[in-house]
Amino acid sequence: MTSTLRRAGGFAAVGTLSLAAPALGVAAAAPFAAIAVLAAFVITDGPVFELFARPGDREEGRLNGLASFALAATGLALLATVPRTPMPVGLFVSTVVVVAYGNLGAQFVTTRSTPLDDSLAPVVGFVTLGFLAGVAGQIVVALAAATAVSLPAFAFVAATATLVAALVRSALHERDDPVVVLSAGILVWLFDALALRVGAVEIGVAIAVTVVLGYASYALGTASVTGMLTGGLFGLLTIVLGGFGWFVVLTSFFAIGGLSTKFRYEEKRARGVAEDNDGARGSSNVLGNAVVAFVAVVGFAASLRLATPLPVDTAFGFAFAGSVAAAMSDTLSSEIGGLYDRPRLITTFQPVPPGTDGGVTWQGEVAGVVGAVLVAGLALLLMPLSGPVAFVVVIVVVGGVAGMTVDSVLGATLEGDRIGNEAVNLLATLTGALVSGGVALAVLPG
Repeated sequence: MTSTLRRAGGFAAVGTLSLAAPALGVAAAAPFAAIAVLAAFVITDGPVFELFARPGDREEGRLNGLASFALAATGLALLATVPRTPMPVGLFVSTVVVVAYGNLGAQFVTTRSTPLDDSLAPVVGFVTLGFLAGVAGQIVVALAAATAVSLPAFAFVAATATLVAALVRSALHERDDPVVVLSAGILVWLFDALALRVGAVEIGVAIAVTVVLGYASYALGTASVTGMLTGGLFGLLTIVLGGFGWFVVLTSFFAIGGLSTKFRYEEKRARGVAEDNDGARGSSNVLGNAVVAFVAVVGFAASLRLATPLPVDTAFGFAFAGSVAAAMSDTLSSEIGGLYDRPRLITTFQPVPPGTDGGVTWQGEVAGVVGAVLVAGLALLLMPLSGPVAFVVVIVVVGGVAGMTVDSVLGATLEGDRIGNEAVNLLATLTGALVSGGVALAVLPG
């Protein structure tokens, strides 16, 4: 057994202490606080030190990694025992064991020969063991507290915590586990509070679809590992907080947009207009194109929780559709339009070389409009959008085309030295959301 695997096992054992939370009550933070003190000030050598020490710890003669992990668990434990509005104890336990056992799973897979790619294997190990530990931890807490065992709700919390933790972990270093623990715990607390109901069929299908489509996007080269995790998290939460119809609309962008990026890729590469990384979308690309849609889903779920008298839930639905339409329009206009000669700068209509930011072709513009119409049609059929058919289609298409146009204008004026491509994508999808959602909120009756 390697030292890194033994260390991960030691951290998993520390995380298991969270299972004592129901018995300890308000003292649930005490074991982790004690471990933090011992790791920071008492244990400076010996077998325990060697078990938990990371390379940096040996240089400083102190178990900083263990101390910071224990402090993060202490913070979540305090949130789970604060009077009045505490974090659910099961959620606290799930988050801690997801990170602790997820790291163990990642290290275990890393030490074994697998058919998976080197970059994918640790993520699979983390997600698999982390998810199972998260569900099991909640079951133990429920049985100890004599409360109902709800496997669908437990699976939602564990899956969300696992994806958030894996995503944050992929962007940080091993020593940043405290950030992973705290961010996963607080975000899952928010999403769990917004989920009105989690049914067995709903969460089962959501997890299965997320896994299948996530791996397919990676295998086809349309998403990197971090892009796969980001898309998977957004997909899972979109199904639970919005519904399957919302998920299909969002997935239409990832599927069609990803395939359009791969379409005649070598020709685009030769022309200098191909996306980097062989066309695979990373987390920044996914965030730039989908974070506005995700915020709209969260807003929709919050509006249902608050039961507001205004039609904001419908407005959030239009904002979601408008942002996805903008992302689809922009992607198709770029990927299809880049295959044609004689692009013109959108601000001056002067001819520019292919690949110039802000350069458009009529073929690309037509492809963008078609993409917006496709999203509008799916939204009309699958989402709870109020209003006549023509109204729904026109408002979503207008939002999509507006976002596509803003993307081109920003590309011609600001992109490059001032702002990056992801920021331009974000502003374009925000434009689509504001146009479609704003018009819906202004026109639809309250």
